[in-house]
Amino acid sequence: MTSLYIKELKTFLSSIIGYIIIGVFLIISGLFLWVFPNMDNIMEAGLSDVQGLFNLSQFLFIFLVPAITMRSFAEEKRTGTMDLLLTKPLTDMQIIWAKFLSCLTLLVIALIPTLVYVISVYFLGNPVGNIDMGSTWGSYLGLLFLGATFISVGLFASSLTNNQIVAFIVAAAMCFILLFGFAFIYSFESLGAVGYYLKTLGAEHHYASISKGVIDTRDIIYFCSVIFIFLFGTRMVLLSRKW
Repeated sequence: MTSLYIKELKTFLSSIIGYIIIGVFLIISGLFLWVFPNMDNIMEAGLSDVQGLFNLSQFLFIFLVPAITMRSFAEEKRTGTMDLLLTKPLTDMQIIWAKFLSCLTLLVIALIPTLVYVISVYFLGNPVGNIDMGSTWGSYLGLLFLGATFISVGLFASSLTNNQIVAFIVAAAMCFILLFGFAFIYSFESLGAVGYYLKTLGAEHHYASISKGVIDTRDIIYFCSVIFIFLFGTRMVLLSRKW
C-alpha cells in the first residue's frame, strides 16, 4: 500500500497537472484575498482575519478536488492498467486508501502556502497578533475534512467511468449538491422542522460549525461517515467486476 501511495504521489508531482492545480488554487485565492475588490478582500474589510480564504476555498474545492481525483481510476481503466493493478497483492480497500491518501497529501501541499496569508495578517494586525488563531486553525481543520470528503466523492465518480472529463463533471456536481444542496432545501419554509434536519445532512452546515473554532464530535462523525460511505461505494464498484 505504501509503495502505491508513493507511486500515486510521484505521478502527481512529476506531471505539470499537479502543479497547475496547486498554482490555480493559490493564484485565485490570492487575487480574491488581496487584489480584487470584494467582501473577502482582507485590506478592504480592514479586519485581521483570513475567514475570506475559507469562504472562498469551499467553492474552489468543488472544482479543485475533482481535478485531482478524476484520473485516479478513470485513467487506469482507459489505459488498461486497472486489471494489472488489481492483480497486485493488495486488497481493494488498500488500493482505494493509497489513492485517497495521495490525493489528500496533494491537497495539504496546496494548503501549506496559504499559511503565508495567516502570517501576513498576524503582523498586519493592530496590535500585532490581533487574530483569532482558534477560529483560524478550526477553519483549516474544517477545510481538511471538507477536502477529504470531496476526495472520497471524486474517487467514487472516477471509479464509475474510464473518461476523466466525465469523472470530473460527475464529481463536481456531487460535491456541489453535498455542500449546498441540502442548505437550499432548508430554505423552503414549508418543510418546517424537517428542513433543519435535512440541512444537517449537508457538508456546509458542519464545515461552518468547525470553522468557528469549536470542535464538535458530531461534525467529525459526519465527515468521517460520508467519507466511509463513498469509499465503500468505490469498493463496491471495483467489486462489481466479479459479478
